[in-house]
Amino acid sequence: MLAMALKEFRQLRRDRRTVALMVGLPVLLLVVFGYAASFDVRSLRTVVVGPAAARVAAAAPDQRPGGLPAPQVLFNPGLKTSVMMVPALIGLILVFVGTVATSLGVVRERQSGTLEQLAVMPFRPRDVFVGKIVPYFAVAAVDMAVITAVGTILFNVPFRGSPWLLVLGAVEFLFVTLGIGVLISTVSQNQGQAIQLSIMTMLPQILLSGMIFPLSAMAAGVRWIGYLLPLTYFVQISRGVMIRGASLASLALPLAALAVLGLVVFTLSVRRFQRDLAPSGERRARSGRPARRARAEAGAR
Repeated sequence: MLAMALKEFRQLRRDRRTVALMVGLPVLLLVVFGYAASFDVRSLRTVVVGPAAARVAAAAPDQRPGGLPAPQVLFNPGLKTSVMMVPALIGLILVFVGTVATSLGVVRERQSGTLEQLAVMPFRPRDVFVGKIVPYFAVAAVDMAVITAVGTILFNVPFRGSPWLLVLGAVEFLFVTLGIGVLISTVSQNQGQAIQLSIMTMLPQILLSGMIFPLSAMAAGVRWIGYLLPLTYFVQISRGVMIRGASLASLALPLAALAVLGLVVFTLSVRRFQRDLAPSGERRARSGRPARRARAEAGAR
């Protein structure tokens, strides 16, 4: 595992475009969502038509004891968009690094022909699998720390909860995203296909996870898709920890959901990866076994 991890680190260091994408895109997303994308409501234009409706509207506050009720905002009292977007942006960055970068790294091995060389080497598929995802796990952890620090300092995003609880949710979430990246790599023949499939998995998570639009505002026929997406639960964890200071008990449901999704996706990705790393003789034997059985049955008849 250590040998594969060191090899992947060196290969990743030589690929400057991928490194620039993995480091530069998180900063770009932070700037875009932090400054450009704003849903803050600063003023509301109202029009009162007719003299009798105008008198009623003007006298309404005076007719109630104490005037109009004052709303109380428990969390994010300034109603700033950046406070809600930065915790969700952490999950988006982990999705990008875990899905796109991992799938490209594994597909690159197939295109260069080194995946077949790994199949005939005295490596267990588990060693190759873990060794290849460790570098991307480390890069995602660094990106998460940078975005969290920059978001809290630059945009005054509070961090009221336990950082270890956020780390726990991020580790579970990374297991899911890394598993999805490996699954994409096993069904892709080149990097173009890997990018297309990665984008197809990222767009629903951005739009249907509650990152931008609340799940309660979605139609019931679409809302159930959001509950199948891992980013939905990490957004709940990151916002709960950073903004509300949520406890482990209050976040038990999203943590459990990420654990189940991680177990399913990671198991499927490991099995697919083991099939790709099986020696060529075993793959031919598996593919030729049904044909030989059919020929034997035909000869017996």
